[in-house]
Amino acid sequence: MFLKVSMAKVIEKFFVTSMLMWAVPIAILYAFNNNLFPGSADMSPYSVTLISGFLAVVSVNIVIAFYIYLAMKEPSEKHEPDPKFVSEAEASVKHLVVPSQTQETESTQESESTHKKEE
Repeated sequence: MFLKVSMAKVIEKFFVTSMLMWAVPIAILYAFNNNLFPGSADMSPYSVTLISGFLAVVSVNIVIAFYIYLAMKEPSEKHEPDPKFVSEAEASVKHLVVPSQTQETESTQESESTHKKEE
């Protein structure tokens, strides 16, 4: 039950911040292009485009930082990995590492024997 409530809150936070990432930049661009900010009517079109675009990008980064802040504030439960998965992963890594080391040793021995033959 607790997991479902916690997951619902996570999804809600994600949904809200995703909507903010769309809405805030569009609102900034709309406000600048329709002279809703004081002084924006006196600017050249180039300046309006530049400033509104810059502020839109900054606003998205602020929303992302806000989402990260919310994620860091969430309580974290200790997660215990599945022992079977861990043992299989360790065996897989050992299987990948051991043959490559033997190949390196064989190639080193071959190069040494070739070097001795040349002398």
